[in-house]
Formats: sequence, structure tokens, C-alpha cells
Amino acid sequence: MPDIVNFIWVEYGLRTGLPRLARIFDEPGLPVTNMMNAPLPDYYPACAQLALDAGWELCGHGLFQRSLLYEDDEAGVIEEALEKFEAYSGSRPKGWLGPGYGESFDTPDILKSKGIEYIHDWMFYDTPSWMRTKHGPLIALPYALDMNDVMTFALDRNTADEYYTRWKAAVDYFGREPDSPPRIMTMGLHPHIIGVPYRLDMFARTLDMLLERSDTVFVTGSRMADWFRDQDPEGKRLVE
Repeated sequence: MPDIVNFIWVEYGLRTGLPRLARIFDEPGLPVTNMMNAPLPDYYPACAQLALDAGWELCGHGLFQRSLLYEDDEAGVIEEALEKFEAYSGSRPKGWLGPGYGESFDTPDILKSKGIEYIHDWMFYDTPSWMRTKHGPLIALPYALDMNDVMTFALDRNTADEYYTRWKAAVDYFGREPDSPPRIMTMGLHPHIIGVPYRLDMFARTLDMLLERSDTVFVTGSRMADWFRDQDPEGKRLVE
């Protein structure tokens, strides 16, 4: 400490990348699910207000960016996060993505008991599925981790072109896959990763490519969950 390099990297994303992304989303009127740490309004009120004013759906993402595996009181941390969301936005989020994709064997049970309807942590299908918990069924929504900007750029160290290439190849394959249900691809983004000048044009090109397809739609996490619940109200698509 202080970890200046990582601090200013993320700070740059919040100060410059986030407004740029908001403009890109706003032009075609794209729906956005904002997965954020619950105390964000306390530390970055302008960023939180931007999300609120834009009508972005809020999705639980813990308190701070710390895996729930390291928490002594996991249920207490989850409850505090949900209370902070409610105090800020007027309602609790319906969905959850564990910070760092971290959860314990108890996490799905706790989340369901707190009113969470879907989680993104279990990435085993390209389509939604039901999970059993002690408090009733929970929806597991896909999260395309290998399409995430962190994976593409920070870990795999690709050029900006690779982002477009991955998305184009994936949707082309899904479009010709026979006898398949609708596929879900989450566009996981971080302002300090995707929101830099040399990647934004390619990102915008990727969005344009997807928007031009007749078989592709953009929806929020809760809309995906509601759609799946309507399609499978009896819970036949259950992960065993």
C-alpha cells in the first residue's frame, strides 16, 4: 500500500470509461444490467447516479470486491449488500454475481432465502436452468466467462480485434446450430478494460454487428430470468 497502479487503472475506468460506455449504450437504447458492489454510491456517487438515471438494472455483486469464501459471516455480508441496494435504489436486486465468482456451498441457499431469484455464478450451460436450494428453486443464468473483457484482454492479452472475432464466431455458430433453444451470451464489461480509446471502436462495431442480426436481442438479467420462468414454470430443466 498504496497500490497506485491498480487504483488509477480502475479510477480511470470509472471517470472516463463509464461515461463513454453509457453514451454507446444510450444511442441504440440498449438495456443494461449493472453488476456493482453495493457501497459504490458511498464512494463514487456520480457513477451510481449515472446508472440510476440511465435506468440500468442493478444486480448484486457483494459489498467490496472480495470473495464470499473469505467472509466470516457470509449471510450477514449478503444481507448488508442487499440492504444498501434497497436504500439507494428503492428495491433489492433480483440477481447476483459473486465478486470474483466466489461462493461457498451455502451461498445459493442464502441468496434464495434473501429473495434472490437468479445467479450468474454457475456457468455450465448456454441456456438457463433451475438449481435446487433449501429454500426453493433458484435460476442459474449463463455467464459467458470466456467472452468477458477481462478474460479477452487482461488475461489472454489479445488485441481489440479479438473481441469482435469471438462474438462474431459465437453468434454465427449459435445461428446455425440445429434444434437448439435460445442461447444466452452475457457481455461482461469493466469500464477500465473495455472503456479505453483503442478498444471502444471495436466494441461499438461488435454491438452494431449484433444489432443487425434478426435473431439476436438484448435483454437484462431479470428479463432473461422472467422469460425462463414462463417457459419452464414446472422446473423440468433442473440441474442434477
